Amino acid sequence: MEKKVSATEAVRKFSEILNSIRYRGDCYTIVRGGKPVASICPVEAPLKERSLGELKDLLRSVPRLGAEAERFEQDLKDILQHQPSMPKENQWA
Repeated sequence: MEKKVSATEAVRKFSEILNSIRYRGDCYTIVRGGKPVASICPVEAPLKERSLGELKDLLRSVPRLGAEAERFEQDLKDILQHQPSMPKENQWA
């Protein structure tokens, strides 16, 4: 989406403009004295928003790692089983 913004406003809201460009794919035309002087647009396509419902399918598409993954999984299970419990009270309060 193309938006026009004055040079003064672009300076004041530069961070917001960059976020809008990155996450929504917006393009801005910078105007000074009523005339366009520059354009700023995303370098690549905006990041596609994904839903939590897509996670299951995404995880299925990740390649399997084989025997190393099985050892890693067992290491994680061992760590979880032998993890010390957290103190019941906040010691820093």
